[in-house]
Amino acid sequence: MIDRRLTSNFNWLFFLTCLGIAILGVVTIYSANHGRPEAFFRGLYIKQIYWIGYGLVAMLIALTLDYRMFSRYAYLIYFLTLLALAYVLFYGVIASGSRRWIHIGSISIQVSEFAKVSLIIALAKYFESGKMSSQYTLKDLIIPTLMTAALGGLIVVQPDLGTTMMIFFIFLVFVTAIEMERMTLIKLFMGGLMLAPTLWFFLKDYQKTRLLTLFNPELDPLGAGYHSIQSKIAIGSGGFWGKGLLAGTQSRLNFLPEKHTDFIFSVFAEETGFLGVVILLSLFLFIILKGLNIAFRAADRFGFFLALGLVSSISFYIIFNVGMTIGLFPITGIPLPFLSYGGSSLITHFFAVGLLLNVEMRRSIH
Repeated sequence: MIDRRLTSNFNWLFFLTCLGIAILGVVTIYSANHGRPEAFFRGLYIKQIYWIGYGLVAMLIALTLDYRMFSRYAYLIYFLTLLALAYVLFYGVIASGSRRWIHIGSISIQVSEFAKVSLIIALAKYFESGKMSSQYTLKDLIIPTLMTAALGGLIVVQPDLGTTMMIFFIFLVFVTAIEMERMTLIKLFMGGLMLAPTLWFFLKDYQKTRLLTLFNPELDPLGAGYHSIQSKIAIGSGGFWGKGLLAGTQSRLNFLPEKHTDFIFSVFAEETGFLGVVILLSLFLFIILKGLNIAFRAADRFGFFLALGLVSSISFYIIFNVGMTIGLFPITGIPLPFLSYGGSSLITHFFAVGLLLNVEMRRSIH
């Protein structure tokens, strides 16, 4: 149970900010789909409310358990995640050309969303009892690199390039945080530069087309470039004040694809305008800065790495989703935390919030 001494240290502002964005997501999902003839889409906002409820339960679990317990079972959690991803690879449900989901009763779960948290816990455990800063070498990165590659490899073949990218960037955050020797960092950087061009040959044709249309959407305005063009039109048409709730023409007339998931930011921007976007991004900025504050004030090394990994994951999702909708990054199907429709994403992010609050609350009694 939660120690009574901890309840006084519960950060209500941080929690209410995350919950407030989730409520904005329900409203935006309703607005994006209210005019559609399909009953399934019109009822998505109701399902999102249920997902928020499940997410709050996950957050409560993360709060109740001492975060140091996750250190003791970190590798077991990681191993079970590998098994779950392997199961998805052979028996997962295919949707939109990707095998990413498993059915448990009437609920579909995207295991790769939970895999990010699993990797963060495992890497935090590995570096918890590591060397002093600036003492790590390339040899010390063999095990965490293999852990990251194994998880990422099972996800990229689904295929899910977006989540694989997130896992890679989370690994880079850990590498940066341990303050490696300068020459080791230089070797890593140079090796990455030399290997980067070879990744092109591993991409599928539609992924290559997305990268090409990133720089020039007009190459395929009705195909790979369509999403980006319509998204930028929606965002730009919002003006300063926005068109108002239920009044977004790009979403209401169904020009904007995936408007309740990948491109929900475009719907929000069209209806609330520049002012609404500034408010939303300010709320996200508060979450990121507070998350970093929790990490750097953690009571122990595991808490530091755990909080840093979690807030980095949330940050990358925000940056890449918003960047995708305004044409800065390729379209990879990355949801916007708390705002986009999706049970697995919402539960995972609320669980991450619970762990962040857990690290902060227990700092005062260590």
